[in-house]
Amino acid sequence: MLRILIVEDTPEEAAVLQAHLERYATEHGLDLNVAWLNNALDFLEDRPQADLIFMDIDMPGINGLDAARQLREHDAMTPLVFVTNLAQYAVRGYEVDAVDFMVKPVRYADFSMRMARALRAVDRTARRSLTVKTRDGLQIFSASDLLFVDTQGHDVAYHVAGERAPFVVRDSLRNVEAELSGLPFVRLSSSALANMAHVRRVRGDEVTLSDGTVLFMSRAKKREAQAAIATYLGGGAG
Repeated sequence: MLRILIVEDTPEEAAVLQAHLERYATEHGLDLNVAWLNNALDFLEDRPQADLIFMDIDMPGINGLDAARQLREHDAMTPLVFVTNLAQYAVRGYEVDAVDFMVKPVRYADFSMRMARALRAVDRTARRSLTVKTRDGLQIFSASDLLFVDTQGHDVAYHVAGERAPFVVRDSLRNVEAELSGLPFVRLSSSALANMAHVRRVRGDEVTLSDGTVLFMSRAKKREAQAAIATYLGGGAG
């Protein structure tokens, strides 16, 4: 499922985008989960997980460009498309690595072309490679194959699907969490990060991953982790 977030203060404009997304999904056989926020402040405070963001520029309070700048301080990867009636400002999207921009009123033909470009960026993000330096040398793997990361003394262990043993690196979980910014990882406790794309069940304090591994949420992180997983799975966790 592809998670789309629309940040747009005008309900009518948000509805147009949602209708375009639904049509595009039907035509291309995509499974989309579309969410809408009507202001940039909630976007910055809640930090919702998304695979692709459509951001209006001209919003009251915090405008889209400023919101995007703050987003990039902790998330350098999530593809971003500006949707605006201020075409003269849209070209400034390069400042925040925007994938593209659409000028209102957004016609479906233009949307469809630009959506295809945005999805290519989503695919590149999903296939992002990670490189870690272990005692046995450099290990390179796809971020999408990383199941979870946990601490082992003063080291961290990267547990990768298909690997018989984790890749162990002298590092901190805080550094790893920053490195994985923009990817669907959630902090379960002071000692573990999990890839939400591999979560198969959440029950009580337990999180079961696709390979059968069971991780535990700490009391301090449980509520935040449950909310993040539920949002990522479109309400399917529980």
